[in-house]
Amino acid sequence: MTPGARIQASIELLDQIFTAWQSEKRFPADKMLEQYFKGHRYIGSKDRGAVAELIYWVLRHKSTIQWWLEKYSQASDGRAFIMAALILRHDFNPQTMESLSKDSKYSPDKLSDAEQKFIHTLVRMDLTNPDMPDHIRLNYPEWMDENLRASFGDKLAEAMNAMNEQAPTDLRVNTLKTHREKLIGQLQAEGFDCSPTPFSPIGIRLTRRAPIFTSKFFKEGHFEVQDEGSQAVALLVDAKPNHRVIDFCAGAGGKTLAIAASMENKGRILAWDTSKKRLDQINIRLRRAGVHNVQTHVLESEHDAFIKRHKATADRVLIDVPCSGSGTWRRNPDLKWRFNKKDLEEVCKVQQDILQSAARLVKPGGRLIYATCSVFKEENENQIEIFLKSSNHFKVVCEQKIWNKSHPADCDNNTSHFRVAPHEDGVDGFFAAVLERLPA
Repeated sequence: MTPGARIQASIELLDQIFTAWQSEKRFPADKMLEQYFKGHRYIGSKDRGAVAELIYWVLRHKSTIQWWLEKYSQASDGRAFIMAALILRHDFNPQTMESLSKDSKYSPDKLSDAEQKFIHTLVRMDLTNPDMPDHIRLNYPEWMDENLRASFGDKLAEAMNAMNEQAPTDLRVNTLKTHREKLIGQLQAEGFDCSPTPFSPIGIRLTRRAPIFTSKFFKEGHFEVQDEGSQAVALLVDAKPNHRVIDFCAGAGGKTLAIAASMENKGRILAWDTSKKRLDQINIRLRRAGVHNVQTHVLESEHDAFIKRHKATADRVLIDVPCSGSGTWRRNPDLKWRFNKKDLEEVCKVQQDILQSAARLVKPGGRLIYATCSVFKEENENQIEIFLKSSNHFKVVCEQKIWNKSHPADCDNNTSHFRVAPHEDGVDGFFAAVLERLPA
């Protein structure tokens, strides 16, 4: 594709995303990209990568770009966003922008006089401006301001800037088949530049983005792609061989697989979820990883009568609950624009319902691990506080006593939960609380 054709494809795709977000469905950006590329199979892999990178850059900086568009009375459609982005990040100057329409029949239409005037003005500007309020300059919805300040305090700018960067690619070593040092050597021999993750003992980080799924060692089940923070949550489950573990919100099985490796394939893992589509993805991954101690089940809801059959039987229960996904904005910047205040209220209710339901499954002396990929206190500390007030059967276990991440922390009730964030740990934002059921 010519540069102009790439830009036109980006404009069309961004328009489709914006249109979809105006509906109740609010489709995820990655699904929209996948759908678009399936309908345009002539677009090669390098061109797909370039288009996707530009789209995600726009979504990361949506507020700041829109501020400039509104300041100079420009349209807020895909064309305007893409044109502004190309100037603000210095991909093109006004002269090359004006020539794009001539490089192929698939290029954007010629710039109008108003557009030419706008980009000639914008080329002298920085991406941000002192007149921008924080939620514009740092690119998050205004309604989230209070929530984010409660989470990050005076480190808000540092945190949001880190969450606006592109996330690295982390791998989790499948210890059923290999060990980290051996796999690093094998991947390096295949041409992948990688090194150990900073604090997960079973993690590998790629130095630069690469087609890791082409590796023979992925196909043979020696590793899975999994953020280091997510690996840490699985380690906090502290599952032992011959334990009975319930992964209550198993999803596609990333943490289920990690737990199975910790258990050395011994004992039993019950992987549950309300989505059959998500659970169906586990089976292929289980076979590839050589895992055979997992049994799946589709729940009708968190109140499914099936749950009662397993009351007080589990050594460990992991509930990686549905959440805002605010900790994953580096990977999914569109999430912050598709998620609203009403969504937060609704998901918090679901989280508490799941907590109350899953707590029944833990046997005396067993542990309930509550986890989110959120940075909001409403979904994290507040939920644990509400739960403990309604139940005197559990106590908080300091996460440092289970698995010590790279930086030290005190083991008192105020700092006993597990928290990681991009600006402090270089990983996605995760929260976990370990609750132990008291003897009867």
